[in-house]
Amino acid sequence: MLNRHIRIAAWLAALASLFAAQTPVLAQSVETIEKGALTIAFTGDMPGTGYQDGKMVGYDGEILQRISEAAQLKVKPALMEWSGTIASVQSKRVDVMAGTMGWTEQRSKIMTLSDPIHYFKNGITQLDKNNWSSLKDLEGKKVGTITGFSFIPEMRKIKGLQVALYDTSDAAVRDLLAGRIDAVIGDPPVMQYAISRNPQWKLKFNAFTDNSPEFPLLTGLGQVVFGLNKDNPELVKAVNAEIAKLWQTCEMRKIGKTYGLVQDVWFVPAGQNSRAGVDRPAGWSLPSCKPTA
Repeated sequence: MLNRHIRIAAWLAALASLFAAQTPVLAQSVETIEKGALTIAFTGDMPGTGYQDGKMVGYDGEILQRISEAAQLKVKPALMEWSGTIASVQSKRVDVMAGTMGWTEQRSKIMTLSDPIHYFKNGITQLDKNNWSSLKDLEGKKVGTITGFSFIPEMRKIKGLQVALYDTSDAAVRDLLAGRIDAVIGDPPVMQYAISRNPQWKLKFNAFTDNSPEFPLLTGLGQVVFGLNKDNPELVKAVNAEIAKLWQTCEMRKIGKTYGLVQDVWFVPAGQNSRAGVDRPAGWSLPSCKPTA
């Protein structure tokens, strides 16, 4: 009888070890601002981020929802204007920020930036009677953009261009439709998503045809990333691990299709890898999905 009890105890111990092995290690080691929750700063601009029925939605939002579930954390949304998202990460009021944020070297110095979740090329949102696609086309124009965007100093270098700053994409588009500004340079996915769902606006988005080293942020390859506090490497590890899985299975394309991001430009990097040797090792390669046939 004693031997039988010993065998049962050993079996129970083995079973407990099996269940423990099946529990994600990251869920046990990730520390967040609020225990058991992932606090997310987001702007609510679709197709990037939104919150509906207790879950994050949008391209960025769906990825963060998967990350939180993989780490066994509930989502705690923190909706705010773009200008407050980075500061909220730095001051540790939130764990992570999203909002179709592009990677820049300057941002990599004040936050830890995740691996890319998709790529983009900036461009010009304009009335469909125009067909502007170059920096020269914007000379002498009044152009709207969003406060805090990294390429604003480059915009100010364009001859005669007058920059109009807005807190939201909606406000910028309203002024474009009202004729108070000539064009908008905003988040490419946000612009394309809004235009596709509002044909009555009679707007179009043209990506920049320029590829100028003098305007790298405006015309170069963009990487959309999440921002995290530098003091939480385990959370960064959890985020990047889930992003890597989505690239490996090309699930990124499936998520993107839901929000109108279907072209290769979003998932196949074409341009300089600016992060190698900056906030990534010199030999680091950009993740990619296979080009469509």
